[in-house]
Amino acid sequence: MIKILHTADVHLDSPLKSLALRDEELRSRVQTATRTAFSRIVDAALAEGVSALLIAGDLFDGAERSARTAAFLTSELDRLRARGIQVFYVKGNHDAENPITGELSLPDNVHVFDGRGGKVQLADDVWIHGVSFGGRQAMDSLLPKYPAPVAGAVNIGVLHTSLTGAKGHDPYAPCSVGDLRAHGFDYWALGHVHRRQIHSEAPWIVMPGTPQGRDIGDAGPKSATLITIDQQIRIEEVPTSVIEFVEVELSASEADADDALRDLMRARLRELSESLTSDLGIVRLVLTGDTERRWQILRDRDVWTETAARIARETDRLWLDKLVIDLSDSKAPSQGATDELARIMEAIRQEPGFAQRCSGTLEEVLGELPPQQRKALAPDEQALTTLSERLSENGAKRVLARMKGSAD
Repeated sequence: MIKILHTADVHLDSPLKSLALRDEELRSRVQTATRTAFSRIVDAALAEGVSALLIAGDLFDGAERSARTAAFLTSELDRLRARGIQVFYVKGNHDAENPITGELSLPDNVHVFDGRGGKVQLADDVWIHGVSFGGRQAMDSLLPKYPAPVAGAVNIGVLHTSLTGAKGHDPYAPCSVGDLRAHGFDYWALGHVHRRQIHSEAPWIVMPGTPQGRDIGDAGPKSATLITIDQQIRIEEVPTSVIEFVEVELSASEADADDALRDLMRARLRELSESLTSDLGIVRLVLTGDTERRWQILRDRDVWTETAARIARETDRLWLDKLVIDLSDSKAPSQGATDELARIMEAIRQEPGFAQRCSGTLEEVLGELPPQQRKALAPDEQALTTLSERLSENGAKRVLARMKGSAD
């Protein structure tokens, strides 16, 4: 029996992104989350007595140099080396732009596949095949570079790919599940897409997902994949994430007073805290439902946001990322003046001149921010337009909320 651990998209030292990270206590606890996740992968490899660790690309995050990252990685890989555990690593798009990957002298138990591809024998009847990105982008399929399977052996391919495309991920090294099946390997150890997915069981085609989510787009607990090769191939998840991002809905329909809504929040967040797989959670709370108190809640959004944040902290495991208010009020009577104001504001918002002026003002504000923050908020013209529209829409809602909720 042979065991192998499969991971990808570690993104060492990639910053987590959330408004909750303004909290100093949380920031200090998670600033090394990606390193801790990788250490847990190494811990699991040692505990399970695996023969090899497969890293299917994006071990690093970007172009930043970091001697501390290099020292950390070497130390962790040395732990595997001391136990005779081999490491097989293909470079992904993020690795290709990181200078460490070209300069770091890795321990001799690490085999880094190059852009030409190749295969390495792990055991008498197990072969590992891999091809690295030769540059930051791989717009064509890398599959033709993989050698044919070794007859009579278990063949494992390590590949960084978007397959036929995935939302939020660049279309790199494209190929289909059918293409992978046809190649004749027994297990495809994929990387690039951050959500865990099992695309096939015969052969196994597995995207393990990132071992540590970075924002609400990487929601849920994260893991690596343990492969056991005996008479057949079996797989199981190995939890790795320090912190998980979670979006939960809470219906406010039955909350006819502030006390009732706070009680509902407290019960829902306590339940979430107890169900976490990871150590900590960053939660996006979405208030839904039909309530006559919609405008009062919208009016007091800041108060409710702070209330939800405090209730989350009561659990000792949760922090609030954001409070989203998505309420309706089907019983609300027409309020002539405010309804007319709503129509006027919507008409103004649709005027090209208003949109242009908003974008200009927003550009001035962004100009006062550091370059990295500007890039994150508005990387291109379309993003700037979208941000401007969202801000003007939210502003209109705040005005109406203050007016309609003033009778409470």
